[in-house]
Amino acid sequence: MACARVPLDEQQVTEPGPLGAERTLPALHPDRMEERCFVPYKPPPAEGSPADVEEFLEHAKFITEDLEWLLALPHDKFWCQVVFDGSLQRCLDSYLHHAPRGLEIIVLPFSRMVADVQRAVHRAVFLTFLRMATHKESKENFLTPAVFGEIIYDNFLFDIPKILDLCVLFGKGNSQLLHKMIENIFTQQPSYYSDLDETVPTVLQVFDNILHKCGLQCEEAAAIEPMKLNAHKQPTAVTMSQQELVDIILYLCDSTTTIHAFLDIFPAACSSFQSHSFLSRLTSFYETAVPDLEKAVRKRNFDDKDLHEDLWKRLSHSCRKMVESAHLLMHHTCLQPILEGRENMQTFAEELLQYFTTFLTEKRFLSDYDEQFPIADDISLLQQALPVIDETRTSYLLQGVESAWDSVGRRKPPSQIRNEAPSSVSAVQGAAGGGVASAAGYEPEEVREPGRDGESLSGAEAMVDVPRKGNNGAVRPVSEAELESLLSCIVDLLPDLGEGFLLACLQEYNYNSELVINNILEDRLTPNLDKLDRAMPRPVKEELPDVLNNRSNVFDDDEFDIFRRDQLDMSRIWKGRKRGENTREMLNDKQHIEEQRARYQTYETVVDEVIVEPGESAAGFDLDDYDDEYDDTYDMNQVGANDLDGDSLLNRRPFTVPQVLRKGNKTEEEEEGEDDEEEDVLQKNVNRDQFVQDPALLRQRAEARRAATQQRKGFRPEPPGNVVGRPKGQGQTLGTFLDRRKKEANKSRGANHNRRNMADRKRNKGMIPS
Repeated sequence: MACARVPLDEQQVTEPGPLGAERTLPALHPDRMEERCFVPYKPPPAEGSPADVEEFLEHAKFITEDLEWLLALPHDKFWCQVVFDGSLQRCLDSYLHHAPRGLEIIVLPFSRMVADVQRAVHRAVFLTFLRMATHKESKENFLTPAVFGEIIYDNFLFDIPKILDLCVLFGKGNSQLLHKMIENIFTQQPSYYSDLDETVPTVLQVFDNILHKCGLQCEEAAAIEPMKLNAHKQPTAVTMSQQELVDIILYLCDSTTTIHAFLDIFPAACSSFQSHSFLSRLTSFYETAVPDLEKAVRKRNFDDKDLHEDLWKRLSHSCRKMVESAHLLMHHTCLQPILEGRENMQTFAEELLQYFTTFLTEKRFLSDYDEQFPIADDISLLQQALPVIDETRTSYLLQGVESAWDSVGRRKPPSQIRNEAPSSVSAVQGAAGGGVASAAGYEPEEVREPGRDGESLSGAEAMVDVPRKGNNGAVRPVSEAELESLLSCIVDLLPDLGEGFLLACLQEYNYNSELVINNILEDRLTPNLDKLDRAMPRPVKEELPDVLNNRSNVFDDDEFDIFRRDQLDMSRIWKGRKRGENTREMLNDKQHIEEQRARYQTYETVVDEVIVEPGESAAGFDLDDYDDEYDDTYDMNQVGANDLDGDSLLNRRPFTVPQVLRKGNKTEEEEEGEDDEEEDVLQKNVNRDQFVQDPALLRQRAEARRAATQQRKGFRPEPPGNVVGRPKGQGQTLGTFLDRRKKEANKSRGANHNRRNMADRKRNKGMIPS
């Protein structure tokens, strides 16, 4: 028998050998293992045929019985079976790989029986892993901590992928047990921390793979590896096949749910994730991939409405888990040390503000994050804990949050839910006072899923949380296609309700179809909705007039009017050069001139007199008929033109332009003289082609006019100055001397800008050495 108070790894046992003789063996020895075959786990069948359901029930029953037998073994036998039985590890690994996750709901004819068996397997697997992670069961049954760490690490009883699967499968309802279990594993074997550091880049690679499949690339990845030239040829989320889109969304949902569950249960891993800039990569992925995936799901036509609704639910769930993961990272690495009053609080506050500042460029992520976790609350906590926080910076952050809501086209809810414990304010004030002991009584509120406390063990059958807002996380009016999709989903479940009533409900509950259905079934509608008629039809929408039929254009009813013609002459439409057409032949083609020749030939003949035959008078011109009513008194006589009582109308003086309207101060004689000169010149050159006149002649005329004008006004041009003078040594005349002095005095009028006078002024003041 095993000795008391001795670790199992140091114990020796005496047992009969194969030939009947007794032998002494270590307590952990392969020969002490029982021969038992553990069958691998198979998930519940999707189709639900009776044969498949019966096979699943039989396999699950075998697994449950084997694991209950294993749990009933004593401490030494249990560890011999765990360490040396390979079929047991394969059975446990198969359950972690194939067990249905939270969003995978089993709908079978025998759902209750299947659920009961599944729950039994789920519980047995969890208890097995829990016992495997416990190195001390009692004072008599325990392992040396160092040996325990080597056993679980060297035999791969636990690794990082297994721990991630344990969190996502058993985290809901068992978070405290899982936290103690994983904390004990990492404490007894610190090598798991190094494995976690090597796993984080693999998790980041998941995001890169999704972006690559969607034909996208985030900024951080682009800085490391530039996008390839053939990247534009890859299919996008909108153009890829339906099966590929389904796989990507399922992959994203499973990955984000697993990461959030692990960070929520084991917060100590947040520092390892942050060491690889996980938060910045997560936000960049969210901003880049989520809009494209939502657009692809929204615009794609699915034959199966259930598939469409399931994809939208999974995508919304993924978005929420990414936002919550980002909050966990910032809470445990920045905010919690501040609330606990640790040292270097200013450093943690600066790091938190820096994260918020980097979020300002990620508009979509920032608005979704602020909807679930208002940034104003975190900034308020910082201001209470550290009054020295720069108010200008915090105001800038809050304005950036408001701008993010406006840029994404959404409206911030008027009142955001704030679940703050009353002790949080006093705890923050105590932390601000500088004492760790004063803030030690404050326990920061963890991010918990609704309904976790007091919930029974559900494991793999856990349902997804219903989002508070609409299916797409928005509180803005949805598009027409989204509205039709929401209506169709509700009408399928509640066909007796009118579409008008459902539209009012959707508008009241921010287009959240799940919330509308839940409140209708539980009869918890608001009073204004209860007053409405539940069979109210949808209001008739007035059809707008067709723009194409009411348009007015100069090309209406022409031969290429496609809006009014069903058939067009396509032989007259081509792109580029017409086939079989030569440019030279096209230029030499004068057919259009020949077509116009007959039109202009009618103007060649001008008839001065028309000879009318006697028989044609009545038919044509009526020239022979006399009109006795015609009065020819004024045909030839100029009546009143030569009367003696006034000046003759024919001998009036010529018209004179008034002095006010004349140009300049030129007299009439000067204007007439200039006109005569110009007329003489024009008469001399009347036979020349004046299309382009000689520039020299034009300059000569202008100079002559200028000289004549100066002569009339008595202007005398200034005589040219002679500043050059005679050659040196022959003496200068008085005129040359005077011209030079005049030039020297008047230098400031030119380009020198009074340079000589200013130089003399500086020299007189001693600024320039003489």
